[in-house]
Amino acid sequence: MGREILVLGAGMVGTCTALHLAMRGHSVALVDRGLPGRETSYGNAGIIQREAVSPYAFPRSLAKLAGVALKRGADVNWHLGALPAVAGGLSRYWRNSAPERYAPIAAAYARLIEHSTSEHAPLIAAAGADDLVQRDGYLHVFRDAASFARARRDAEATAARHGLQVHALDGAALAAEEPALTQGLPGALHWQDPWCVSDPGELVARYAAHFQQLGGVLVQGDAATLTATAQGWRVQTTRGPVEAQDAVVALGPWADRLLKPLGYRLPLFVKRGYHRHYTGGPTLRRPVYDLDRGVVIAPMRRGARITTGAEFARQDAPPTPWQLTRAETYARELLDLPHPVEGEPWLGARPCTADMLPVIGAAPRHRGLWFNFGHAHQGFTLGPASGRLLAELMDGRPTMVDAAPYSAQRFG
Repeated sequence: MGREILVLGAGMVGTCTALHLAMRGHSVALVDRGLPGRETSYGNAGIIQREAVSPYAFPRSLAKLAGVALKRGADVNWHLGALPAVAGGLSRYWRNSAPERYAPIAAAYARLIEHSTSEHAPLIAAAGADDLVQRDGYLHVFRDAASFARARRDAEATAARHGLQVHALDGAALAAEEPALTQGLPGALHWQDPWCVSDPGELVARYAAHFQQLGGVLVQGDAATLTATAQGWRVQTTRGPVEAQDAVVALGPWADRLLKPLGYRLPLFVKRGYHRHYTGGPTLRRPVYDLDRGVVIAPMRRGARITTGAEFARQDAPPTPWQLTRAETYARELLDLPHPVEGEPWLGARPCTADMLPVIGAAPRHRGLWFNFGHAHQGFTLGPASGRLLAELMDGRPTMVDAAPYSAQRFG
């Protein structure tokens, strides 16, 4: 018999969690302050990254660290005033990126990534979202022949280990594949397993609509009002208080704000990021990631989307989009970008953990409280897989992968 369940947060992770629970016969209310897929899940590059079997490790080379410290690229920015607040999480992140610690973390990460496209596939079909999805991968492009050669060796080794498909393109083949690129480049790597989505927020919205078709309830409310009751949990919504036996925290970068008052001190931190769309020029066939400059250019419904790397800042700090300005400069070296669509760049946040793994499973200190957050750069990729995993845990069923590496218990 199904239970009544609250799911807090209607991004990709929360929506997929609610959807998997509804598919299993539970009565689910999906609660968010806004519409599904309008926050973090809206702002990414729209790539379901089946090839991303290794999480982003903290850089170890002195040259890379110097570049970050001096803000030389478009991939990292930091606010001096925010460093004390994130220092603890970043120091643990650095320690966990050491080779001996990183290896088991990457293995656990890969086990989830392996289910990324296979778990999205049935949801895409059920939600009628095939028109949003392109299934022929994306490109890593290189400006430097030596970095292309190194990356090719690493990519081919990774592909062999994980059963992936990667194809190297020389400069002429790249120009034929992507004639919109205005600069001759030495080559590219075509990762063929990922899928690309032309409107990430719309995909989440269609998953949420399918959730409602299954009997799920989408309601506007404030997750910060979550309180324990004798029977379970209650949250205040525009329809009044909603109660359930169980509650799932799937709040992404806002999870920590809810959990600290409940007594949880998890090593979480936030990376901010920016994007902007451009129209009027030639279009790319598929997204390209300029590894030598840290810039992604993705063809979207609204135009070519330029995305930035990570900004370490207070989550509520005013925007400082100089990274995007630099990314635009680099992107214009490769592509004609005549007209920005938005008057101001979009700004969002990514939820990160100090060991690069998401937090999925039961809350250690509260009965009926469950966690599904901390997916960093891959919440859009991993939403269906982690939603299924949590639903299996909540039902006490055998799980698709060993769930122990993602439990909050790992933090003590």
